[in-house]
Amino acid sequence: MRNLKVDQNRLNDKTKLLLKFNYISSALSLVLGLLCMFIFEVTGTIPFVFFLYAALNFVNVVAFKKHGNLTAMAIYTSVLSWVSTLVITLFSGGINSPFIFILAIIVLAGYVSTRFFGKIYMYFILFTIIAVFALDQINLEYISNQVPSESEDLFSLASILFAVYLLGWVFGKDLLKAHHNLYKSKTEIERRIDEKEVLLREVHHRVKNNLQTVSSLLNLQAKNTGNYQIKSLLKGSQNRVLSMAMIHEMLYLRSNLSKIEFQPYVQELTEYLMKSVEGKNKNITVNIDIPNLELGIDTAIPLGLLINEAVTNSLKYGFVENGEGEIGITLEKTAAKNTYNLLITDNGIGYSEKINFRNTKSLGLKLIHNLARQLKGSAKRLDTEQGTNYSITFQDIGSGV
Repeated sequence: MRNLKVDQNRLNDKTKLLLKFNYISSALSLVLGLLCMFIFEVTGTIPFVFFLYAALNFVNVVAFKKHGNLTAMAIYTSVLSWVSTLVITLFSGGINSPFIFILAIIVLAGYVSTRFFGKIYMYFILFTIIAVFALDQINLEYISNQVPSESEDLFSLASILFAVYLLGWVFGKDLLKAHHNLYKSKTEIERRIDEKEVLLREVHHRVKNNLQTVSSLLNLQAKNTGNYQIKSLLKGSQNRVLSMAMIHEMLYLRSNLSKIEFQPYVQELTEYLMKSVEGKNKNITVNIDIPNLELGIDTAIPLGLLINEAVTNSLKYGFVENGEGEIGITLEKTAAKNTYNLLITDNGIGYSEKINFRNTKSLGLKLIHNLARQLKGSAKRLDTEQGTNYSITFQDIGSGV
C-alpha cells in the first residue's frame, strides 16, 4: 500500500513538472513570437514557429486532460520541442544561433516520461547538434538567417533569458524541491531505523533477562530437591535456557542485531558448560576450530542448543571420574550454498552403537537429531574406535535458503 502511494506521488510530481514546462514554454514562445514581429523585426519562419508551438502545446495539454496519459504527453512535448527548436535554430544562425542552447534544456523534458526514453532523447539531441553543425558547414542557401543584424543582440538576449528561465524556474526549482524532499525522506528513514534498532535491542535485552529469570527459577528448583535425577533434569533445562540467553545478550551488546559471531558464542557457551558440571570433569579440554563466521539468530539458537546437548553429554557421560580428555568442535563451510558441516568429537569412553535417538530415552540424543532437521540438515554418529563423534550437516536458514 505504501509503495502504491509513493508511486502515485512520483507520478503526480512528474505530471506537475511537465504541465508547468508546457505552460511556461508556451507562454514564453508566444511572447517571443510577438517580440520577433514587433520589436526584433523578424518575419517569416521564426515567429510562425513560436506561435505554432504555443498553439500545438496548448492542444497537447487539453488532450492530456482528457486521456490522462503522461507518457503520451511527454513524448508529444519532447518531439514538438525538438522540431520547433531545430527549425528556429536553423533559421537564426545555425550552430552560431543562441537559441541552440534550448536543445540542451529540453533534454530534461525527455526524462519526465521514462529514463529509457530520456536516454534515447538525449542521444537524439546530441546527434541533432552535430547535424546542425554539419549543415552549417555545407552552407545551404535555402536556410538563411532571418534575424536582422541590428536585432541579433536582442534576439540573443531573449534566447538566453528564455533558456535561463526554463532551466531555473521550471527544472531547477523542481530539482531543488525534489532534493529537499529526498533529504527529508532520508532523514526520516534514518530516524525510524534508529528507533527500530533501539527497540529491537531492548527486545533482545528483555528476552535475555526473562530467560535468565527462568534459569534462576530452574536453579532454585534444583537446589530444593534431593532427587538427583530431577536435579539433573532441571540443570539440563537450565543450560538450554542459558544457551539461548547468551545469543540474545550478544545481539544486545553488538552492533549487528540480526547475526552473531558464532566462534565467540561457542567459546562462551562451552566455558559456561565446563563450569556448570561437577568437579570430576575439570580436566577436560575443549578445542574449538570455527572460522570468523556470522550466523542469523534462526540458525544460531538451534545450533547452540545442539552443541549444548552434545558437549553436555560428553562432559557428563563421556569421561571417567578425574580423567583427562578432549572435546573438539569444528565448523567448516561446504561446497553447497549456505551449507555447513559441524563436527563434535570427544576421546572419552563412548557408548554402545546399538543405542540411537530412536530407541533411547535420552532427551539429549533426540534433541541433537531434531535440531539438525530443524536446520534443514542431518546428524549422524561416526564410527570410531574411541569416544563419540557427531557429524552435523546444516544450512544457515536465516540466509533465505
